[in-house]
Amino acid sequence: DQVLAQNRDALDQLLQPGRTPSWENLIEPLEELNDRLQRVWGPVAHLFSVCSTAQWRKAYNACLPKLTAYSIELSQSEPLYQAYKAIAESPDFGTFSAARRKVVSDALRDFRLSGIGLPEAEKARYKALSLRLSELQTKFEENLMDAIQAWSKHVEDEALLAGMSDSAKQAAREKAAAKNLGGWLLTLDFPSYDAVITYADDRELRREIYTAYATRASDQGPHAGQYDNGPLIEEILALRHELARLLGFANYAELSLATKMAESTAQVEEFLCELAQRAKPRAVAELEELRRFAAQTDGLADLQPWDIAYYSEKLKERQLGLNEETLRPYFPLPAVLRGMFGLVERLYGIRIEPAPGIAVWHPDVSTWALKDSQGAEFGLFYLDPYARPEKRSGAWMDECIGRRRIGERVQNPSAYLVCNFTPPLPGQPALLTHEEVLTLFHEFGHGLHHLMTRVDEASVSGIRGVAWDAVELPSQFMENWAYDPTTLRSFARHWQTGEPLPDELIEKLRASRTFQSGLATVRQLEFGLFDLRLHRDYDPARGARLLETIDAVRNEVAVIKPPAFNRMPWSFSHIFAGGYAAGYY
Repeated sequence: DQVLAQNRDALDQLLQPGRTPSWENLIEPLEELNDRLQRVWGPVAHLFSVCSTAQWRKAYNACLPKLTAYSIELSQSEPLYQAYKAIAESPDFGTFSAARRKVVSDALRDFRLSGIGLPEAEKARYKALSLRLSELQTKFEENLMDAIQAWSKHVEDEALLAGMSDSAKQAAREKAAAKNLGGWLLTLDFPSYDAVITYADDRELRREIYTAYATRASDQGPHAGQYDNGPLIEEILALRHELARLLGFANYAELSLATKMAESTAQVEEFLCELAQRAKPRAVAELEELRRFAAQTDGLADLQPWDIAYYSEKLKERQLGLNEETLRPYFPLPAVLRGMFGLVERLYGIRIEPAPGIAVWHPDVSTWALKDSQGAEFGLFYLDPYARPEKRSGAWMDECIGRRRIGERVQNPSAYLVCNFTPPLPGQPALLTHEEVLTLFHEFGHGLHHLMTRVDEASVSGIRGVAWDAVELPSQFMENWAYDPTTLRSFARHWQTGEPLPDELIEKLRASRTFQSGLATVRQLEFGLFDLRLHRDYDPARGARLLETIDAVRNEVAVIKPPAFNRMPWSFSHIFAGGYAAGYY
């Protein structure tokens, strides 16, 4: 409250009538105000994701409407808009650097997308819609976290866990012990779910955990209706559509693309459909091969979604001699980090070192400094690697502080790097699958994008000001190195014997990049097309039509049809809570 009040007072001073706005007397002080707010609000928003206790949620939810209201006030401020316009139209504008020109043009675009030109009543409606949407999106995330926490299965007979790795069973035993239970506890956090769905021989157990996972936060499954995101989705889509129409767009997908590289919804759809046309025949063949394999192996006549990961892993082992679990011992997290840092040091001529003495939110979190070749520090990041209760699932990089120049001084950037790997068991380091190594490299690519920027203007430094359909480039580029033999040889060593990952396994890993790539591609296309059409074709008279839309998309591009109870959209937080709406492609 105090920072917002101070910011509002400072804004009034900046916008005094009669002043000629310039970069120095308007935009630089504004960057200062934004930075001050980011330093107060950033940690609160971050902690909402990584330790979402009842108290943190309460604090976050109490502040969120205030923050949203403040940002709308700025984006609908006529004096501020006119000041930016005056700068853009001034003779000096031509002498601005490319970065400064982008700051101004992005700001003018964002004013228009915030309804600066609307009549007062419609501006008020825009504000009401935005406030309600931020509240709904937060609730969506909370429901999903609560639904994941709500389900667990206590197993007392180890025979039920046949096929699962020793480390996965040990992790389940630790979870049970933490709740003062004997035996093993299975949960819906991804490492636990993956360990069952991919390796457990017991088909009924796989079906049970698949059902719980595929119905999270929905009207179906073991907790049907308890954390149901269905009504939230209905309202989110209705309000997004109204918001887009208010701003003169035909639908929310068009509004979403206004800040992206793609030129039109038609262009995105064409892109996705062309990819589907190319990938689907390959996916059909891969699924057919998997069906035959399951029939030969276990006489399975009806391959179901809860069988796919299990038989895929077995088929990969037969065809490539590769098993994620046999690779794990070669990827202890400390060694993977050293290898990844060593790679980045070679590529970019920098150094990455531990940065002790920085306060963290959990004992598992570590802090690291990036230094240039002269040893001068230019960035920091936090690493929070393991899954735990009250932490959002998935993996992400988020900015903590952005780089900007303040007079002669540069404010160094810092980042949060968050994953959900299996925590280490007593007496050993955390052992990653190669998939998890890929995830780490991917998120670190985002981190480097944010931390290694040389741009001095806060609004466009690092990942800021980058279109969301371009922002994945550095992260996906980094993934390539996780398959590079030289890089793998530099760090992949057995955590007990120190023996390097054999060359034949490295070759098999490289071959695995195309294993079932058709199935993987059509799955992503299903999500991307569903998201695009959901937002483009929304009709207020007919409502969300979630199942109708996803079924139509699946008929077109998917080769695996999930059971009727599957509620994937209900947990699709990328598009309903994570900023990827009509941009998942």
